[in-house]
Amino acid sequence: MGGFGGSNKNIGIGCADGRVGKAEIHTVPGSDNMWSIAQEELMERMTESAKATVDHFGEHISFVNVLRNMSVSCDCEGVAAAPVVTPNIGILASRDILAIDQASVDLVYALKEEDRHALVERIETRHGLRQLTYMKELGMGNDRYHLIDIDNNDVEIIAQDAVKDVVPFEG
Repeated sequence: MGGFGGSNKNIGIGCADGRVGKAEIHTVPGSDNMWSIAQEELMERMTESAKATVDHFGEHISFVNVLRNMSVSCDCEGVAAAPVVTPNIGILASRDILAIDQASVDLVYALKEEDRHALVERIETRHGLRQLTYMKELGMGNDRYHLIDIDNNDVEIIAQDAVKDVVPFEG
């Protein structure tokens, strides 16, 4: 339902109380269906939850997104999850939650069409990009960033260069 699982989703859902918080994020008040929330409202509630955690920790928080073994399914699906189809891109780190999630999405979109199709379709059909725009509206960071390749003398690169040598996933 989250569209994509970057730092915002992982903190917003992962740090929500298991019995109360997750239900408040996923459910229309008064509904018996835990998955009843509208897609964009879910993105906004999830982002508000992440903002509370980020605001609490302030300058004492860093974000790491591992773009590896990416599936269109949520990790909550466990063994029922759809198979991995997206190439392994790498690891990102930042002190800015919006910058890292924006860079992660940009790297996925920079993949070849056949490598990104399934994940991009999931992101877009679930309104996942609303996470990014709402983080910006809430002042959670900057959607402009610099990609620094620490494996190659800390040179600044663009998303297309970062993914040019990725190998299609072989499952």
